[in-house]
Amino acid sequence: MKKLSKQGYLTLREGAKVIEADGHGDKVLLLADGTYLKLFRLKRLFSTALFSPYSKRFAKNAIKLAKLGVPTVTTIETYRIPSIRRTAVHYSPLTGTTLRRLSGGIDMMLADKLGKFIRELHDKGIYFRSLHLGNIVLTPENRLGLIDISDMKICKRPLTEIQRTRNFQHCSRCPEDNEKMVSCTDAFIAGYLSKPGSPLCKGNLSRVYSSN
Repeated sequence: MKKLSKQGYLTLREGAKVIEADGHGDKVLLLADGTYLKLFRLKRLFSTALFSPYSKRFAKNAIKLAKLGVPTVTTIETYRIPSIRRTAVHYSPLTGTTLRRLSGGIDMMLADKLGKFIRELHDKGIYFRSLHLGNIVLTPENRLGLIDISDMKICKRPLTEIQRTRNFQHCSRCPEDNEKMVSCTDAFIAGYLSKPGSPLCKGNLSRVYSSN
C-alpha cells in the first residue's frame, strides 16, 4: 500500500466528479482519466481496518475473482492517505451497465442468466454480502460481473446451504430490486437450480423471496 501525501491526493483527484458521498465526506470519485478512486474512512483509532484495510481487501478480491473467471474491476494502486484518515483503492471500472440501471429492465432471459451467475458464484465459494442489482454489471460481451467488491469472502469450498440462504436474504432486502424482479422470480430461481447438486431447493429460494 502506497502512502499518498495531501498534495499527492489533491493532484490525483483534480477535476474529479463525486459519485458517492456521505456526512463524513467523499466515498467514490470518478477521476479525470475515467478511472475511479474509492475511499475508506478509518472509523476508530484501534480497528482491524488498520491492519486489513478495506482498500486492500478490495484489491485482493479483484485478483481472486479474475483468477476464478468472474469479470470485475482492475486495481491500479492502493493508498494510505494519513492527511484525511482514509485508505483508498484506485481502479479501472468494469465496462457495462448495472442491472439496476438497465433501461429495458430485467426480462425472463436475463433473470435466468442472473440465477445461473449467482449459482456460479456460490459454487466457487464466493459470499458477497453486497450482492444486489447495483453491484452486478452486464458487460458489452453479454457477461455478468461484479463491482464494489470489498465486502466479500471467498471460500475454498462451495458455499453451504446456510451461507447460500443468508446471501439470498442479503440480496432480497432492497425494495427497488425486488420490484424489478417480481415478474421474473421464477425464471431467476430456475436459472439458479438449472445445474443439479445445489444444497438449496426451489422451496427454500421461494420462501426467501416471498417473505420480502
